[in-house]
Amino acid sequence: MLLKRKHGEEHPYWPAGPFKIRLPFIHYRWEVPETIQALVMFVVAMGMIPLLERYLGLPYDVALAYVVICGIGFMLPNLLGVPFVPGWITPAIPVVLLFIGQFEPGPDAIRALVALQLVVTFIFLFMAVTRLGSKLVNNIPNSIKAGILLGAGIAALSGEISQGGRAYSTPISLGIGGLVTAYVLFSLSFRDWTEKHRWAKIVASYGMVPGMLVAMAIGWGVGEYALPNVEWGIATPAFGEIWNYLPFTVGFPGADLLMLAIPTAIIAYIIAFGDIIVGQSLLARVDHLRPDEKIEVNVDRVHLVTGIRNGIHSLFAPYPGLAGPLFTGVMATIAERYRYGRGAMDTIYSGAGVFWIVGFIALFLLPLITLFRPVLPIALSITLLITGYLCIAVAVEQIDNATSMGVAGVMGVVLATHGAAWGLGAGLVMWLLIERRSKQAPADEPIHVEDNMPHEPDPEDPVPAKAS
Repeated sequence: MLLKRKHGEEHPYWPAGPFKIRLPFIHYRWEVPETIQALVMFVVAMGMIPLLERYLGLPYDVALAYVVICGIGFMLPNLLGVPFVPGWITPAIPVVLLFIGQFEPGPDAIRALVALQLVVTFIFLFMAVTRLGSKLVNNIPNSIKAGILLGAGIAALSGEISQGGRAYSTPISLGIGGLVTAYVLFSLSFRDWTEKHRWAKIVASYGMVPGMLVAMAIGWGVGEYALPNVEWGIATPAFGEIWNYLPFTVGFPGADLLMLAIPTAIIAYIIAFGDIIVGQSLLARVDHLRPDEKIEVNVDRVHLVTGIRNGIHSLFAPYPGLAGPLFTGVMATIAERYRYGRGAMDTIYSGAGVFWIVGFIALFLLPLITLFRPVLPIALSITLLITGYLCIAVAVEQIDNATSMGVAGVMGVVLATHGAAWGLGAGLVMWLLIERRSKQAPADEPIHVEDNMPHEPDPEDPVPAKAS
């Protein structure tokens, strides 16, 4: 029997130490729009396969087994009480690839990635246990938050549209598909349509799916991507062979490799930290519209669950995408549908939970896997483009004055061009020198400059005539 929520209270759960367990059909209902969305969007998870093949030297079937293990991790946050749709640390992927690209594909690269993911695991667990994660999120200056988000957004976008990027190489399919996705997710005019037309509201409920399907259809139609060879049956990931590509067989990294991974791990955490801020902001946009449910975003629990997921990856499926707290595009879609009330989505946990349960099941459906296999780059590219847009949009929301804007802008550019470590350093220095004020100082100046502000007179200005 489905447990009911009283108006204004937190959704029912089973307490389990630091976690709050929620299960489908017991704690929340099944959501049809998220079911349909996941049957297409699961291809994003498979978008990691080409990277696993290229950088780790994995055969396709073993890479698919890695993705299945990742799918198990995707279901954990919602199960344990986190209201986010989890994903990778997506904007960090270029930095991670740069790190493991220094090593020969095979055992060397696998050990390097294991080292990186073990350090990331330690950072998240340390932040959770010490509760420094929540303190960091709540107390860090807004300009620093905005700078992190701006840098991640710029890096994600520039990596796709610059020479050699996926959008640069296949501009027709990804250009049109990306624009359709952005229009459905973010357009104010389309939102007006959803208020007037039922068809627009239905399209909006599927989020990234329309744009993804358009991109795939155009990619096949203009020859930017090969046509699929659809096969029937149940997919059989190579779990029997996966042991040959794990640290238990190839060897665990030594202390020297762990030390080498620390800078990249810090960069990944900084970007993941930005994802947590984005997740909070997306829920804050709609939470006030739904007084029927109290949504708890426990940052320490987010850190703990993300650390556990990275730990699982370290041992059983080292992953270039790492385990991140937020799948930005899908979270934006679910949050948008949530705003329309209990009839549209009973609880935020039903949307987020159903999505990855169905996404996990889809990884075994061979017709879907073979259908989407040629267009896996599309899924990854559109995800990065939407992530970039949202990071920049949420960054601007953090800024309330011109000084903060300057600090955030410079920090974001440095982060995007020279890495997160340099960006964070530049942001902290600029905040200390330019923005930080004493506690007795008046409120910050507005973001605009008033025309009638007092100013020193110019000697060459004409002297106004005295009234007679």
